[in-house]
Amino acid sequence: MSVTSAIPAVRPVLAAVEGMATSDGAGVSMTRMLGSPRLRTLDPFLMLDLFGSDRPTDYLAGFPDHPHRGFETVTYMLAGRMRHADNHGHEGVIETGGVQWMTAGRGLIHSEMPEQTEGLMRGFQLWINLPARLKMTEPRYQEFPAASIPVERREDGATVTVIAGDTARGTAGPVRAEATDARYFDVALPPSVAFAEPLPAGHTAFLVLFEGTLDVGGEGLLSGPRVIVLGDGERVEAVAGPEGARFLLLAGEPIGEPIAWGGPFVMNTREEVMQAFRDFEEGRI
Repeated sequence: MSVTSAIPAVRPVLAAVEGMATSDGAGVSMTRMLGSPRLRTLDPFLMLDLFGSDRPTDYLAGFPDHPHRGFETVTYMLAGRMRHADNHGHEGVIETGGVQWMTAGRGLIHSEMPEQTEGLMRGFQLWINLPARLKMTEPRYQEFPAASIPVERREDGATVTVIAGDTARGTAGPVRAEATDARYFDVALPPSVAFAEPLPAGHTAFLVLFEGTLDVGGEGLLSGPRVIVLGDGERVEAVAGPEGARFLLLAGEPIGEPIAWGGPFVMNTREEVMQAFRDFEEGRI
């Protein structure tokens, strides 16, 4: 007779890791929440950066032309405007509250440049891995302005902006993330308000606290910017501190494949990464 342990009802906190100051692109200042020596990866999530400043010198240089292959990038603008353009002719602007979910697939070369010279520029960029069977698909975009992203308003004043996936109450985000069944929620809680949300058992899940303080699973108040890694369970529970809280809830089905990561390319083997560099150098991306 086999013995299996029961899945706990509330997902426990496995780690609470502070973000790490860094820069990327042409010197853009940011906080690396995931993909740093403090917290490498959380399958299928590879990297997460929080950028935010009202000093133009921190962001004006932007992210000039650079390639990608083998994963997805998700840019979510909290404030400001970012112009995107690629070598396949796609171009657009991501404005406050908008999201761009880009599947790089077999590869593209793109730039992400601020569309402003003053004021607050703030947002997140997330990298999500793709399984081997999808790494060489054609690039594609899912882009939505703030007006197209539903906000679930709960009775206690909590709001859940649903970018990808569905909430238990039936609010569906506009992004379809079939490869990893990803959830991407932006949750804002008034002071001392509780939040609970079921998540699929077996999905990797974490919170990204970036405003206020939060008690997750009764572990005590945490401040941000911080990634709160959750263990397995049926749901996440959290309570805002006295000043309220705002956080991302991210969850996705693990891929469970080898990761070979070389700069802007994420493949399954070193040979595939080296081929990506050759394809880039020889103009095949």
